[in-house]
Amino acid sequence: IGISRVQKVLGGDFFNKVCGHLKLLEKEYFGLEFRHHGGSYVWLELLKPLAKQITYTNDLFFRFIVKFFPPDPGQLKRGLTRYLFALQIKQDLSNGSLTCNDNSAALLVSHILQSELGDYDEELDCHHLEMKQYVPNQEYLDHKIMKLHKKHRGVSPGDCDIQLLEVARKLDMYSIRPHPAHDGEGMRINLAVTHSGVLVFQVCASWSERHFHKD
Repeated sequence: IGISRVQKVLGGDFFNKVCGHLKLLEKEYFGLEFRHHGGSYVWLELLKPLAKQITYTNDLFFRFIVKFFPPDPGQLKRGLTRYLFALQIKQDLSNGSLTCNDNSAALLVSHILQSELGDYDEELDCHHLEMKQYVPNQEYLDHKIMKLHKKHRGVSPGDCDIQLLEVARKLDMYSIRPHPAHDGEGMRINLAVTHSGVLVFQVCASWSERHFHKD
């Protein structure tokens, strides 16, 4: 976008263009993030012009990600929306932001394999898990993942997305996307907006919920 045009473009116009390109109708669940000059990621504000939000650099890029997670993914009406949610779960799982125990991790990856590879094939599964890492410490879960993958024979990619989201929604960190902030005393905290309200976390070696209040 040229600089002269940027002065007039609202964040919402830009976001709608992205959704139009994806042919996405249930766009209320998604948002765009970009790296602020302070180094952290911030949401693109839809009602403000781009020029008021962005410092233009050559390495500027936006991340299209899920912003609001419904408590029940069954509320998502369209296959494309569920597919994009499944991609978000896969990304959060691989980078460690969606934490879970070994059993849940293996089950999630088994649904991903069924979606990507189809029915279980021992040689193909082994090769694929060697080449691609879906969860941290995956090498310790390979046998369990493949054992679960065997049980998904005949399940379509679309149904795999539904099953993946059903498992993910039961995890403690489902829908929690922390953003750094400071409280009234200047203490570092993390904020997360969920379907239930706003969660506030203390920043420490292991996160602990400080308090919770509804939006």
